[in-house]
Amino acid sequence: MAQPITEIKKPLLSEEEEKQQKLEDLTSLLADNEEALNRILGIVGELNDMGVLEAADSMIQAKEKISKIALHQISREPVTNLINTLMGASSGLMKADPEVTAKLVNSATAGMNEANEYVKTGKKVSALALIKALNDPDVNRAIGFGLHFLKGMGKALEE
Repeated sequence: MAQPITEIKKPLLSEEEEKQQKLEDLTSLLADNEEALNRILGIVGELNDMGVLEAADSMIQAKEKISKIALHQISREPVTNLINTLMGASSGLMKADPEVTAKLVNSATAGMNEANEYVKTGKKVSALALIKALNDPDVNRAIGFGLHFLKGMGKALEE
């Protein structure tokens, strides 16, 4: 009776045979992806002609110096203040209703346009014109909005 197979012997390739096998695999891969490789080489050639590769190489060589400069710039007080302000503003904007925010921005833009038109006329506002303006529904609405805005802001400032 034959002996059962208890182990499988994998053929061991010599170092030279391994290199030859890898070269054959690489040659096959190059042949299968010729168009893609030509595109990649074309892109790399363009980047080299533009000086991008040289700049990237210089940046890699100076990576420690660049890191120190970047960290120094980011840690400056004006930059940290800006980051903190942006984080606070974005937090507030995330709480706001997008439709109300859009309406407010559109209204402010329309108000600026109207104000610019008035400034171009060079007219003076009299006290009587100011009192009459309160009867204008648009002006009254804006003043009411402003008063209630200030009231809400004052309440929030107290907290």
